Amino acid sequence: MTHTRLTLALTAATVMFATNLYGAATAHADESPSVPPGTEATASAPVEVDPNDPDLKIPEGATLAEPKVLDIKQVVEDQSGDERREDTNADVKFALQAEVLFSKDSAKLSGEAKSRIAAIAEEIKTQNATKIRVFGFTDNLGSSAHGDVLSRQRANAVHDVLDGELNDPNITFEVRGYGEQYPIADNSTEAGRKKNRRVEVSFPRTES
Repeated sequence: MTHTRLTLALTAATVMFATNLYGAATAHADESPSVPPGTEATASAPVEVDPNDPDLKIPEGATLAEPKVLDIKQVVEDQSGDERREDTNADVKFALQAEVLFSKDSAKLSGEAKSRIAAIAEEIKTQNATKIRVFGFTDNLGSSAHGDVLSRQRANAVHDVLDGELNDPNITFEVRGYGEQYPIADNSTEAGRKKNRRVEVSFPRTES
C-alpha cells in the first residue's frame, strides 16, 4: 500500500511539473517579438560540409558563370500615396498620381504639380541622365480611345515642364500615353483606379 501511494504521488507531481513547464513556455512564447518565417533563432549546430564531396566539385572542364549583380528594388511612397519612387540598380522611376497633377479629365497642370516635377528635374540633374521616359496612364473607366488620348496629353504636359526645367539639348525624351494598359492596382475599386491614373518619369541611374 505504501509503495502504491508513493508511486501515485510521484506520478501526480510529475504531471503538475510538466503542466507548469508547458504553461511557462507558452507564456514566454507570447512575450517574444514576432519575426519573419525562416529567421527564427536556432540552437542546433551548423551542418558539417565535406569539402571532398564529389557533388560539391565542378566537373572537369566546366567553368563558373560570370558574376552577376542582382537587381534590388527600393520603393518609397509618401504617406498620402500621391507620389511613389522606385530605385533599382539601373533606373529611377517616379510615379505621380493624376489627381495631384491635373483636374478631373484634364491635362492642365496645377501649381503644385509643377513644383513636384521641378523636384524630379533636380534628381535627373543629380543622376546626369540624358534619356528620360515620360509615360501617362489612366484607369479603365470610359472608352479606351479616350484614355489613350488623355494619357498622352498628360505625359506631354509633364514633358514640357521637365524640358523647361532641364534646358539641356543633350537630353532626349520618350513620351507615350498608354491609357488603361499596364495597371499597377485593381481597377475594380476606386482606390485601385486612383493608383492607375498616373504619370511616370523614369531615367537611368548614374553608374558607380
